Amino acid sequence: MQPPPSPVLAGRKALVVGVANEHSIAYGCAKAFRELGADLAITYLNEKARPHVAPHAEALGAEILAPLDVSIPGQLEAVFEEITRRWGRLDILVHSIAFAPKEDLQGGLLNCSAEGFAKAMDVSCHSFVRMAKLAAPLMTEGGAMFAMSYYGAARVVPNYNVMGPVKAALEASCRYLAHELGPQGIRVHAISPGPLKTRAASGLKDFELLLAEAAERAPLGELADIMDVGFACAYLATPYARRVTGGTIYVDGGANIVA
Repeated sequence: MQPPPSPVLAGRKALVVGVANEHSIAYGCAKAFRELGADLAITYLNEKARPHVAPHAEALGAEILAPLDVSIPGQLEAVFEEITRRWGRLDILVHSIAFAPKEDLQGGLLNCSAEGFAKAMDVSCHSFVRMAKLAAPLMTEGGAMFAMSYYGAARVVPNYNVMGPVKAALEASCRYLAHELGPQGIRVHAISPGPLKTRAASGLKDFELLLAEAAERAPLGELADIMDVGFACAYLATPYARRVTGGTIYVDGGANIVA
């Protein structure tokens, strides 16, 4: 292996999907990638979200800032067309989006409607598969893809409800994509942070209790923050992790190992 550049991600092109504000996991990833030298493309959900994202994208020197609601036909393709036009390649992809209708998320799995389940699966899981299909041809020299999961994919977490099966499907998708894309030098990772105070987490019932219990259970005595997650992804995107792919990486202070 040739010595990597310094900074280690210098010249790498990274698309980060899911920045909502400075507290989001996607923002931690974008900031970590930038600190290690990567060039950034960042998306925002819609015009209502743009004022909360644009200042942070500018501060990070993002070269591309584009709207992306994966449920709107054509928007995902437009993002990749812009990346192709501006960069002609891609090295890193971060998928950090999830959604379920509130009534389906908070009503328990038995009461989740078919429409709500399908919506949660499409936005939170299958959109990553669609992104991977568009990103892979641009990763001509290999690359790394990341999808954000949670412990509720592997174990029952009270009140996580429909998102548990959805995140389990996301982790399985990462494994299968790692298998399919490995011959192209593309590595795929499911990242499983502990509970974090993000806007997305606010929709979960009794989230503060979940947060406190996880922190108490963690062997390190505290949970990860968004920069811990970001730098874990940044490491996995470097040549130092060139033989790591397909697994679920926990960034939670070790909470997942304790019953």
